Amino acid sequence: MQVSNVRKTFQAAVSEARVSWCVGMALLPGFLLTGFCGISAAQELSAHQLVNQVVYNELQANQNDHTHWMYRESDTVPAKSTVKLVVETPDGTASKLILLNGHPLTAQQQAQDEARMESVLTDPSVVARQRKSSAHDDQQAVSLMKMLPDGFIWTYAGESDGKITLAFKPNPAFQPPTYASRVFAAMAGQMVVDATQKRLIVLSGKLIQTVEFGWGIFGKMDKGGTFRVVRSQVAPSIWEITETHVHIQGHMLIFKSINEQGDEISSDYKKTPSSMTLREAIDKLKNGDIARELGIEPEKLSLCIVAAPGSPAILAWG
Repeated sequence: MQVSNVRKTFQAAVSEARVSWCVGMALLPGFLLTGFCGISAAQELSAHQLVNQVVYNELQANQNDHTHWMYRESDTVPAKSTVKLVVETPDGTASKLILLNGHPLTAQQQAQDEARMESVLTDPSVVARQRKSSAHDDQQAVSLMKMLPDGFIWTYAGESDGKITLAFKPNPAFQPPTYASRVFAAMAGQMVVDATQKRLIVLSGKLIQTVEFGWGIFGKMDKGGTFRVVRSQVAPSIWEITETHVHIQGHMLIFKSINEQGDEISSDYKKTPSSMTLREAIDKLKNGDIARELGIEPEKLSLCIVAAPGSPAILAWG
């Protein structure tokens, strides 16, 4: 699940907070069904107890499921938008850039992108960085996921269509131990849960107070920053991040501004065959096989702009 992967010293702390909270909460893609619960049974639990069970299910899923996927990913940041196809394999992840700022790649850009793709095979450090980044993101996500029950005060906010909405606000008794968890603990918002599977569907929040580091000397995250993560069931009982929206601002070391603005949407998930190698994934990305596997005809791309009410425009094609 995803904005991507949304520094040194304080900058690293901000990145951890962003990735772990805004993305990492949805970076638990697997599934192990541990105890079903219908709506009425869930509401017999306190809101805190329900959050505990959701967290337990997510942590178990993260530990036990290692499915690899191929999918389409659209990423929009200030002054730049990309659409790419991504293929995960046991050996590493390959991706092919399809659109840049709403346009197909030029011959030069395509050559540069294919050289980048090949570097995954020719430069061992590329896959090493992938694995290190993935392990770090996973560790941070698990750490902050474990803080969910006690880091906030939870209340029921409603239910409909097999979904339960919980509201959260900071728990004044909670003592966040890290920079990332300090940002985490200053959020208020909502969590939407699948009532039957007790799985996380939506997590959204807003910084309700400015978070300062070193009394504001080393940096701060401004009040009002928002995030929203959406997960979808991409296969029976398997959930993946499909939307990440991050909009936060602040500064570090007095003079350098922080402007994390990003919207990422992924779709068209299909399981990668377990036998597919990284070499095969790259070749199939190049020759269009992956695009066709995902139901995308490379020869008939028709670009359009789509947007949900109140959401930024996202590139798509049909």
